Amino acid sequence: MSGNTDRPSGAAKMFGDFAPQLVHFTDDVLFGEVWKHPGLDPRDRSLITVASLVTGGSTEQLRHHLGRAKDNGVTEAQLIEAITHLAFYTGWPRAMSAMAVAKDLFTS
Repeated sequence: MSGNTDRPSGAAKMFGDFAPQLVHFTDDVLFGEVWKHPGLDPRDRSLITVASLVTGGSTEQLRHHLGRAKDNGVTEAQLIEAITHLAFYTGWPRAMSAMAVAKDLFTS
């Protein structure tokens, strides 16, 4: 649970003592270093991450990253457009599954 010592991260809540190395890599390396590395701004990293998750069919992680993308300046309309665009490259079922997650998140 590095970074924010006030409360545990999402990874720490999910895996805590069960998989401490995974929590460390998630919190310290991925979000502590990779996401802060110069060269891409957070908005671009979010779009790349969302595209990767849609392409891989990783809808469980998509909810968090759609919210993070909005926090990083990507609009809901742009995210819907990105998922629609990806349907032609990654396949209809994956885009439809991703859009269901987006609709649930954006309309709740």
